[in-house]
Amino acid sequence: MIDVDDALELALQREDLAYHQARVLMLVTAVSATAGHAGKLEGLTKLAKLDFLLRYPVLALRVLDSLETGDPRLHVSAHDLADPTDVEAPMIRYKFGPWDDRYYAVIGALIGRGLLRYMKPRKGSIAIAPTPAGRRMTSDMATTTEWTAINDRCYAIAEASANMTGNALKDRIYERLTTLMDRPHRQVIR
Repeated sequence: MIDVDDALELALQREDLAYHQARVLMLVTAVSATAGHAGKLEGLTKLAKLDFLLRYPVLALRVLDSLETGDPRLHVSAHDLADPTDVEAPMIRYKFGPWDDRYYAVIGALIGRGLLRYMKPRKGSIAIAPTPAGRRMTSDMATTTEWTAINDRCYAIAEASANMTGNALKDRIYERLTTLMDRPHRQVIR
């Protein structure tokens, strides 16, 4: 028999995984729909770096030249500007920059549910794009209060990162966010 504490922990883990799946689906959909990304998101490095910029929108302003503080799609508040690393879903510092251990499970779940599909990669280790069902789900989520800001931010970041590889994004993050990346590996970026 599962006790109440174990059941609550399991429910919270499922909710957390669902949140990450929804955000990644929205990001992949925005990237695949934006010129300069070849209709897909290529490589786990690119996914991780774009997701980092999505989660830390004030830092995206420092990394992506075409973004501006006043861009309403970023939904950046005065609090965000004052404390750019106080975010809902922080990431971990790894050897090659920000990362999240959930990517493999998230991508696998989205592919298993028929919301993403693998594509032939040009250079990256993987390439993914939304299925018609994934695009419909993203479109439906984008109209809800809970997801409008994330969806807007996905498109702003997708546009500002057009024609950039995952390695180019990684290099720019290291160059422009030196103090954040100069920390021990496996430390939360806060």
